Parts: sequence; structure tokens; C-alpha cells
Amino acid sequence: MEDIKVPLLEIKEAGEVIEVKQGIAKAKGFVSCMYGQLVEFLSGVKGMIVGFNLSETFIIILGDEKKIKVGDIVTTIPKLILVGVGDEFIGRVVDCLGNPLDEGEKINPSTFYPIFREAKGVMDREPIDEELHTGIKVIDLIIPIGKGQRELIIGDRQAGKTSLTLDIIFNQKDKNVICIYCFIGGGFSSFRKIIHKLKEKGALSYTICVCALASTSIGEQFLAPYTAAALGEYFMFKGKDVLVVFDDLTKHAWVWRQISLLLERSPGREAYPGDIFFIHSQLMERAGRLKKELGGGTMTFFPIAETLQGDITGYIQSNLIAMTDGQIYLNTDLFHQGFKPAIDLGLSVSRIGGKVQPGALRELSKGLRLEYLQYREILRLVRLRTRLSFEAQEKIKKGKVLERLFIQENYKPVSLAEEIILFYAFKKKILEILPPFDFERFLEDFFKYLLYKNPSLVKKIEEDKELTEEIKNQLDNEFITYFRKKEF
Repeated sequence: MEDIKVPLLEIKEAGEVIEVKQGIAKAKGFVSCMYGQLVEFLSGVKGMIVGFNLSETFIIILGDEKKIKVGDIVTTIPKLILVGVGDEFIGRVVDCLGNPLDEGEKINPSTFYPIFREAKGVMDREPIDEELHTGIKVIDLIIPIGKGQRELIIGDRQAGKTSLTLDIIFNQKDKNVICIYCFIGGGFSSFRKIIHKLKEKGALSYTICVCALASTSIGEQFLAPYTAAALGEYFMFKGKDVLVVFDDLTKHAWVWRQISLLLERSPGREAYPGDIFFIHSQLMERAGRLKKELGGGTMTFFPIAETLQGDITGYIQSNLIAMTDGQIYLNTDLFHQGFKPAIDLGLSVSRIGGKVQPGALRELSKGLRLEYLQYREILRLVRLRTRLSFEAQEKIKKGKVLERLFIQENYKPVSLAEEIILFYAFKKKILEILPPFDFERFLEDFFKYLLYKNPSLVKKIEEDKELTEEIKNQLDNEFITYFRKKEF
């Protein structure tokens, strides 16, 4: 007698949709649901439970709300909201649930991670002591970033915040760093330009793009940064270094305000819900460096926030400055003056400090911030005075050279060896005596000349990351040889 095969039964709780409005659905009939649980509507659109009371359940819709009607049956999925993670996501563009948005093949996840995961505690972490090289001279010298750090990028619209983070991603090529770019609440044309630039620079081969356009539902925009963090955690637990950009969390705060008001919750200060601080701090805590027993990986966060008319002391939606390890403030006035990236060194800081810097950069960066700020202050005073002391004139001369060294074109990150060589030349006061044309020519040509003439020296600087006496002597000789060339 053949065995009778009984099909497996899946028990689901069913409810009925009683209201649909602006990305939020209300349902009745659920008696044992829980916060964060997935549900599926009759049309196949999924949602997530974000609140309930004795008579109704609140669901944010993760898809097209036009496909949902009052009276439709909605069933629970017996698990909390999970997202697929794995190596196949690298190089792909996905939505908040990990579904591909590009024209590539279907993604087969290695496993599934909860979108809302509690961050590892202090005892599971190690101190941050390794630099994340950004390739942006002013950051690497003055505002060093460590692997596992959370550094806020803040400034007005059109100040270069996105370009700055893209430069950092471009510089991770061949450095064994997985990059995740999370795009929240922006337009399709802006996102298409970013994807085009990533492809053009060959950065998409090590980057995952999580996209929640302004045209998507508020639920998808709300989940996107948590999906990006979950994808990053997969690689971090495998011992890899991860870099995540959230562009931007100001729009994410707007979305959470909209959700909360639609859920009829009382608004907090500045009409934002009081729990917006918890929502973002819970996200930021997931960055860090794990102990070797847990994989030893790192996850570095670059959240972006927007200010209004340059007011950094004004209200930032979720007080992101308080929950990050420093901020890079982009000043619109500096941007219009041609100082790009327009980083205000008076207001920008990295609380990790110089302990993550390579020895050579730590040595060369001493006093640079003070010199530059004194130069900016003297320039301000020059408008009021016509006569300057010899000392002030020398500071202006040196400050102009330093300012020119800090200026850097978009999408042209600089190698560590080139940074060390340029600022060593600055410390030796070589650049101050050069006429403007020769100075520009030196910046453009010397590193290329050294790569051709003495590539072993460049390689040694890149590997050792220290300015030994031997390296200093070799660099001094190369400077002399270069300036003695007849064609110079």
C-alpha cells in the first residue's frame, strides 16, 4: 500500500482592508499580529505592520497602493520582514526588498537577514584604528575617517554632498571594500546620472545600489536605509570592509513624519515625531568594527543631511550630529568661491582623530588646520586694512599654496602616495617659492614624473605609509633632479 502524502499546511491569519490612503492601509480582523510582520494583500502587494490597537491594524504599503481596495483580504506572513543578502547583489540595483530594478538576471540570495536588526553591543566590537582612505586630500589630512566610523555629510542643496560621497566610493577601487549607495526620495533623472557615473568609473563592480525614488511609496522610502544596512552586515560578518552612503536622511525624516501623521500620532518638536531620534540612532548604531571572533569586518556610514541657507546650528530633523562621530560641513559660499570640495574646516571634525591616520599623513598634517584657518581670518581682515605686516604677508602666501593643494576636481581621487609627496613638498617650503604657472605644473606633472623615473619609491611610500629618513632623502634628491631639468 502506497504511503499517503499529506501536503504541508500553512496557517495564515486573514483580515479585511477598511481604509487605504497615501501609502497606509488599515485592516481589521487581526488578533495576533506583531510589529514589523509582513502581510500580503489580495493583489500580491506586500506591506509591513507598523502599529495596531484593539479594533484595527496599521500597515505601510510596500508597492503600488492603487492595486489595493477597501474590502480586499489581507493575510499575514508568519515571519518578520527579511531581505535577501549575498554576493550576487554586488553590481546590482535593488529596491527596499532586494528585488532587482536593473535589467540583470534574477538574484539568488545566499541567505535572508532581518531588516530591523539590533546593533552589536560594545563587548562585540573593537576600537577603530584603521583609516578609510577617501582620496580627498582635505579629508585625509585634516578630517581622517576610520573604518567603522559614522561621519555625517551636511550642507545646503547643490553644495556637492553627493559628489563628495561618490569620490569616496570611486577611491575604494581595488581596495577590497564593498560599497553600498542608498538613494532615498530623489528623482529618477538624478539617480540615473549617479548610476551612469558609477558605471563610467568602473565602480559598479564593487557597489550595491539600493533605490527608493520619490515616486515610490512612503513605505519603500522608509525601509531603504535599513535594507542597505542589512546588506552591509552580511559582508561585515564575513570579515569584509563595507562603506554605506545614505543619500539622504533628511528625506527619510520627512517620510517618517508623513507616516506618523497618517497613523494619527502626535507630532513632536518642529512637527516631527519624537521617535525620529530613535529611528535614526538605531540605524547609525549598526556601523562599527566587529571583534575577530565575529568576523572582524567593519561598516562605515556616510549619512547625508541637508541644511537650510547654511544654518548648521538650526534644527536638524533627527539630531544626526549627536549620533555620529563627526561631521563634514559643506559651505555654499566656499563652493561659489571655487574652493571645491567646499569643506568648511572650521566646522568640520572627525572625533576618531589622527589615531587612524598612517604615520606619514599624521606627521604632515600637524598644524595644517590652524594654518589654513589663520589664513582665512587674515583674508577677512585684509578687507579692512591696506597695510600688512611681513608676517601676515607670509601667512597669506603660505595659505594660498595650502588652499590650492586642498582644491580638488570632482571624480579625481588622489592616491595615498601622491598625498604624502605633495604635502611633504609643502612642508619643505618648496611650493611657496614657485611662480603660479610653475606651481600648477608641479602639481600636474611631478607625481607622473616620479612614477616614470622612480616607481619603486612610489611603491615603497604606498606600502610603508611612513616618512623614514631614507624616503625623505630620496624625495629630496628627486625634487632637486626635477627642478634642474632644462625644460622646466
